[in-house]
Amino acid sequence: MSEWYRKAGTASRAGFDVAIGPLEAGWEHTGLYVATLGPGESRVITGREHEWLGLPLSGQVRVECAGKLVFLFGREGPFAGPTDYAYVPVSSTFTIHSTAGARVALPHAKASEPLPFRRVPAEETVVELRGAGRCSRQVNNFGTPSVLNADSIIACEVLTPAGNWSSYPPHKHDEDRPDRESVLEEIYYFEMRAEGVAPGSANPFGYQRVYGTRDRPINVLAEVHSGDVVLVPHGWHGPTMAPPGYDMYYLNVMAGPAVRRQWLASDDPAHAWVRQTWASQKVDPRLPFGGRR
Repeated sequence: MSEWYRKAGTASRAGFDVAIGPLEAGWEHTGLYVATLGPGESRVITGREHEWLGLPLSGQVRVECAGKLVFLFGREGPFAGPTDYAYVPVSSTFTIHSTAGARVALPHAKASEPLPFRRVPAEETVVELRGAGRCSRQVNNFGTPSVLNADSIIACEVLTPAGNWSSYPPHKHDEDRPDRESVLEEIYYFEMRAEGVAPGSANPFGYQRVYGTRDRPINVLAEVHSGDVVLVPHGWHGPTMAPPGYDMYYLNVMAGPAVRRQWLASDDPAHAWVRQTWASQKVDPRLPFGGRR
């Protein structure tokens, strides 16, 4: 198994299905925890030098920080549309509690500027339908620079209908090139589901590709299932492939060393031309998931 691919269960610790901080990832800025809470359960997180997002993947939770409390309505699951979430500032200790059971993602990133603890409503998420034809996918821009006021973290959700490709053309963000590319570590967290006609024995899966440059090699071709994580320290990443019969969800978490919080990427020149073909194609009619445009 590649050090950059973490199969479900291999990056866990007590109380967390996924527990990857910068130290566990082998880099400096970006992390992700995922917790499954039973009815009445809580998790206490000591934020230290990171800012955090409390993002319900399914179910409802409440988040308490510095004597303040916010309620998150959440959602049925990641394919049900955007959700409200909590922003937790750097150097905070906070508690997440569920009354009826929930699954929560906790993206985080190294930060220095304290910003207010708050609930961010689902209505602030910008839903983008990106690409066309078999490159159609949905991007829930909930934590991107134009949407969320944060110090360093960048986060979004990508939903890819069965049979489609996303993170395509392959792209990278590992060089500081003003107005063209920014240096960002990136985490992919996956969840998959079978289409409605699938039998109970169906085993949803997809694929994730990461490959390097001549000077900085990396080579990942992972079969991904729900709960799997792929880390992208550098290099071209994509395509991310959803096989026929299986819809794909992934949560992207990014951060880097730049003073200015930007998400700038460069396409692999060998494949950038594919974008030109989208003009003659329609967006996949199965989008958006959750029924919101």
